[in-house]
Amino acid sequence: MADLSVRTSRLADVSALTGVQLRAWEDSGLPGKPDPAEAERAWERAVLVPPSPRHRVLVALAEDVVTGGAATVPASDPDLRPTTDSEMVMLVVDPAHRRQGHGSRLLSAAAELMRGSGDTLAVAWVPARDDQTRQFLEAAGWAPDGAHRTTGVGDGSDAVRWLRLATDLTEETP
Repeated sequence: MADLSVRTSRLADVSALTGVQLRAWEDSGLPGKPDPAEAERAWERAVLVPPSPRHRVLVALAEDVVTGGAATVPASDPDLRPTTDSEMVMLVVDPAHRRQGHGSRLLSAAAELMRGSGDTLAVAWVPARDDQTRQFLEAAGWAPDGAHRTTGVGDGSDAVRWLRLATDLTEETP
C-alpha cells in the first residue's frame, strides 16, 4: 500500500501542483485554461511568500507524487468576516488519482488548519454544473448558502455560474 499523506506545499512541489491544476482544469471542461507559466509563478509566490499566515497551500501525496492540492485564504466576499471566515480557493485532485481518498484527506487537513486559526466558517465557490465536486463537499457537511455569481468574458458564451458552499468549522463533520 502506498504512503498517502497531506502536508504543507514546498517549493519543490510547485511544478507538480501546477500540472495537477492544469490537468484538472482541462478535465473539468471549464473555459479559459490558465497559462501554465503564469500558474506556476502564482503557486511559487503562494508557497514562498504567502500574504498572511492564513494563506496556505497543501498537497496530497502518494509516496512522493503530488496527487492533489488545496489552498485556503481569508474570506474576501463582502458579506463575510475576513478575520474569522476562510475561503478554500482550490481543492483539486489529479484526474488520474481520483477516488483514492486524496480529496478527503486534503479537505480534512484544510478544515483543521482553518479551525486551528480560529476560523468559524469556511466557504468554497463551485461551478454550478460541477455536480461531482458539489456532492463531494455536501457529503462532507458543506451546503449552498444562497450566494452565487457568474464569471465570463466577452459576449458571455464562456460564462460560468458559480455557487458558494459553506461549512461551520465549530462543528466536527462526520
